[in-house]
Amino acid sequence: MIKHTLKALVCALPLFAGLASAADPISIKFAHVVAEHTPKGQGALLFKKLAEERLPGQVKVEVYPNSSLFGDGKEMEALLLGDVQLLAPSLAKFEHYSKPIQIFDLPFLFNDINALDRFQQSPEGQGLLKSMESKGITGLGYWHNGMKQLSANKALHEPKDARGLKFRVQASAVLDEQFKALRAAPRKMSFAEVYQGLQTGVVNGTENTWSNYESQKVNEVQKYFTESDHGAIDYMVITNTKFWDGLPENVRTTLDEVMAEVTVEVNKQAEALNQASKKKIIESGTSEVITLTPEQREQWREAMRPVWKKFEKDIGVDLIKAAEQSNQSS
Repeated sequence: MIKHTLKALVCALPLFAGLASAADPISIKFAHVVAEHTPKGQGALLFKKLAEERLPGQVKVEVYPNSSLFGDGKEMEALLLGDVQLLAPSLAKFEHYSKPIQIFDLPFLFNDINALDRFQQSPEGQGLLKSMESKGITGLGYWHNGMKQLSANKALHEPKDARGLKFRVQASAVLDEQFKALRAAPRKMSFAEVYQGLQTGVVNGTENTWSNYESQKVNEVQKYFTESDHGAIDYMVITNTKFWDGLPENVRTTLDEVMAEVTVEVNKQAEALNQASKKKIIESGTSEVITLTPEQREQWREAMRPVWKKFEKDIGVDLIKAAEQSNQSS
């Protein structure tokens, strides 16, 4: 009798294993390349918190900051292979997947972060989230980081001051042309390499937001920052389309709701975090922050504006017009 009972239990083990496996939570790896106290870093942690609270036992979100899982060069490939489920790359990373997304890199297109926000919430901006689905990538939302400022090892007051300098850029054709328009030399470099690149003189300057500068201690290796507000570094939170579409409907709906809530919170906090970071850089005494006069800023705008024309065909004239329209507050 005992022998038969043991045999029955052994035969049932695979069934029990299957049931346990079916009850395992859905694993969602969220990888990014910046520090946890930046807007993106905080957003990823808030998404984990809310998702696990709303879907207890159904999802498990693991957050990997600071390129600890995948760096700039590998994260998109990892998403498409299913090795990571959520990323929030800079909008500059998508030119190979959707040419119109290059609109976000055009210098001096948006007057401020509010104009950018209005465009992203417009039908045109929301349409761009879905523009890569044929390539297996679904956009879930836009997260602000902040407006970009220039940094260099010399003072940049006018466009001519940038001539001959080597600037680190993200892998973006638009950003390449932006610095070429200044007669400077763009150098593609991953985010994790920026500090060392500036320290060793491989590059002389870069562009970024105050929170990214402060979190990476760029002020230790750059003497000057010019408050240019010439563009924005924003992120698109993306997922693997096949993974997202394959989620149970209730899980996907709840995660969509969580993402919408987190997006509002990230975008609300981004400006405050950037201003706090700017204050820390000024108080550190390591660097000088240059404020442009309206006339100087207009000089920079005119120097960079020809870049729009170069990418007009790829991006679309109507899309650029819609973006310009967002500068008029509703």
